[in-house]
Amino acid sequence: MTVIANRPEVSARRQQAAGLAAAFGIGALFAIQSRLNGGLGELLGDGILAALISFGTGSVILAITAALVPGIRRSLGNVWRAIRDPLNAGGLRWWQCIGGLCGAWMVTVQSITVHVLGVAVFIVAAVAGQAGSSLIVDRLGFGPAGRQEFSALRIVGAGVALVAVVLAVSDQLGHSTGLLLALLPALGGVATAVQQAINGRVAQTAAGGRYGAVAAGAINFGVGFAALLVVFGIDLVLRGAPNALPGNPWLYLGGACGVIFMSVAAAVVRVVGVFVLGLGTIAGQLIGSLLIDVFAPAADKPVTVPVVAGTALALAAVVVAAVPNLRRK
Repeated sequence: MTVIANRPEVSARRQQAAGLAAAFGIGALFAIQSRLNGGLGELLGDGILAALISFGTGSVILAITAALVPGIRRSLGNVWRAIRDPLNAGGLRWWQCIGGLCGAWMVTVQSITVHVLGVAVFIVAAVAGQAGSSLIVDRLGFGPAGRQEFSALRIVGAGVALVAVVLAVSDQLGHSTGLLLALLPALGGVATAVQQAINGRVAQTAAGGRYGAVAAGAINFGVGFAALLVVFGIDLVLRGAPNALPGNPWLYLGGACGVIFMSVAAAVVRVVGVFVLGLGTIAGQLIGSLLIDVFAPAADKPVTVPVVAGTALALAAVVVAAVPNLRRK
C-alpha cells in the first residue's frame, strides 16, 4: 500500500525532472539560434531582415505542418473559439495570443547585438531580464500553472542567477557602449518570460495533447512574422536595401530552432511553471553559449574566468530554485 500511495509523488517528481531537462535543452538550442541569427544579421547588415527570415522560415514550417496534421488545425480552431467566447472556453483573451511580438523583439535583438557582444555576453544579459521577471510573472499567475507564491528558495535562486550574470559580464563593466548595448537583450529576457507564460496559456486552451503546443507555436510565429514584415518595410524605406543574401545554408536554420524550442516550451511550462522553465533555459543558454564562444565564436572576445564562474553559479541557482517544485506531490 505504501508503494502504491507514493506512486503519484514519484510520477510528479519525474515530470518535474523531465521538464527541467527539457528546459535545459531549450536553452542550449536558443544559444545556437542566437549564433545563427547574429551571423546572418552581420552578413546582411540588417538585423531586422535577419529576424524576418528567421520568423518567416519558422512560419512556413508550421504552416505546412498544420496543413498536414488535422490535430493541429483542430487545436487552432479551439483557440479561435476561445477568443470569440472566452467565458465559456477557458477565459483566453486576444492579447494572450500576441506572444509572437515578444519573440520578434528577442530575435531582432539577437541579429543586432550578438556579433558585437558575443554569444556568452548576449545570453547572460538576456538572463538578467528573464530571471527576475519570470518570478514576477509566476506570482501574477500569467502562466497556465497559475499563481505561484514567492518562497525563500525561489527568491534566493533568482538572486543567485542575477549575481551570476553580474559576474559573467564583469569584464564589460569598463565599456559603457557594450553595457548599453547589453540592455537590449536584457529587455528581451523580460519579454521572453511573458512570452513563455502566455504561450503556455494558448497551448492549454488549444488542447489536443502535443498538438496544443504546436498550435501555440504557429500562432506565435504568425504574429511575430506579421509584425516584423511591417517593421522591415519601414526599415527598407529609411535605410535602403540590405546586403545580398549569404550562401551559407546553416545561417537559415534559426527559424527551425525557434519552432522546436517554442513548441517544447509551451508544453513544458504547464508542468514546471514559468520560473523554473526560465531558470532551466538559463542554464542551457549559458553552457551552450560558452561552448559556442569557445568553438565557433561570433565576436572576437575570449572566454574569461568570470564568464565560466558565472555559468557555474547560474547552474547552482537552477538547482536551488527547482527544489520547491521537485518536492511538490
